[in-house]
Amino acid sequence: MFAATSFKGKSVAVFGLARSGISCAQSLIAGGAKVFAWDDSEPAVEKARAEGIMITNLHTVDFKRLDSLVLSPGVPFTHPEPHWTVVKAKQAGIEIIGDTEIFAREVQGSGAKIVAITGTNGKSTTTALIGHVLRSAGLDVDVGGNIGLAVFNLRPPAGKRIYVLELSSFQIDLMPGLKPDVGILTNLTPDHLDRHGSMEHYAEVKARIFAKIQKGDTALVGVDDEWCEAIAARNSLITPVSVLRVLDNGLSAPDGILRDGTIEIDLRAMPALKGRHNWQNACMAYGAARALDVSVDAIAQAMKSFPGLAHRMQQIATFKGVPFINDSKATNADAAEKALASFDQIYWIAGGIAKSGGIEPLQPYFSKLKKVYLIGAAAAEFAEVLRGKVDYVMADTLENAVQMAAQDATPDAVVLLSPACASFDQYKNFEVRGDAFVSLVAQLPGVQMANGG
Repeated sequence: MFAATSFKGKSVAVFGLARSGISCAQSLIAGGAKVFAWDDSEPAVEKARAEGIMITNLHTVDFKRLDSLVLSPGVPFTHPEPHWTVVKAKQAGIEIIGDTEIFAREVQGSGAKIVAITGTNGKSTTTALIGHVLRSAGLDVDVGGNIGLAVFNLRPPAGKRIYVLELSSFQIDLMPGLKPDVGILTNLTPDHLDRHGSMEHYAEVKARIFAKIQKGDTALVGVDDEWCEAIAARNSLITPVSVLRVLDNGLSAPDGILRDGTIEIDLRAMPALKGRHNWQNACMAYGAARALDVSVDAIAQAMKSFPGLAHRMQQIATFKGVPFINDSKATNADAAEKALASFDQIYWIAGGIAKSGGIEPLQPYFSKLKKVYLIGAAAAEFAEVLRGKVDYVMADTLENAVQMAAQDATPDAVVLLSPACASFDQYKNFEVRGDAFVSLVAQLPGVQMANGG
């Protein structure tokens, strides 16, 4: 944690005392601000007290005596209706911001740079990949925001330091001063509409990442959906990115070959960047790294060593020549589809608590499945869909599935845990399920574990 000195002498209300709220309140206090901290959750209040933060019931505070309201990104700002603190702040005419806005103000003028990544899908992998590429090139990098560390738990701003920040739409909504040196919008599909009211408003909030872009800044937008294509068309400073078609002016990789004019990088050789969705992530990372003067060769080498995000198409091991892939985060069919589309011969471990629609939407990929190992509560339901189309076995538990797949799999295939289900029937969350998979694979005799596995 470092001091937020830009609010010295100001009176600031902080609502929402989870991870980012506590670190922000502590930073404001350390920087000389008078902080009025509150949360509607009693456990959150007690946790903040234990961290040494003075608590003030904001219901009793006259907001006209405040300079700012710092709102947790998890608290409704506009939809379905503004939170009561937002109503009070608007009536008092004070600014409503988030911890990431305060962080951006601290960075301004320090010499540090911000790479900001947003989008519906792929932003976490893109953020992690950019961080990995820049670090591999020897740059001074911190990664955080909506992934990993809250911004005020990163190191303080310093010259040549680069902050790679994943930003959610909720965070951007509370960042009126956002002006990244590199701004990235991966893609847009309907999401969080309960909090934004409509797809139009959701897209408008995401597009604010480019609101203050100037010549000399870098802006990258995936143009393979209509919403992002429209955003890119409105701003001549934006570089388009596509993995569906080759672009004459922009970055593209429709066949797994990243193209930037005459420059080419074969992404198919990158172990953790399988599939078209990861090719988009790689294009974004390439564009960000080039903007920060990293050489093409250094980018390509770093991409080869990228271990991937845990539980997201993460190659954790090789056993008798067969890659084992941990995609435990695939908790529905849409997420599992990306993994199934990325491999040709698959021994698939699936099951858990099924989401609406089950695995029916995945039937176009059944021809890729050499065998399926069904686990958890959805096993019988999934078996009905697979019957007569794909060879399957009722494995029941993940342990049985790993053992069976290890015996059956051939070197021309992969063993893929991509459950297309929630984990709650057998595991607390998808992370615990993924960790269990890694542990079980690690016990196979003679297995070779990958970095990060």
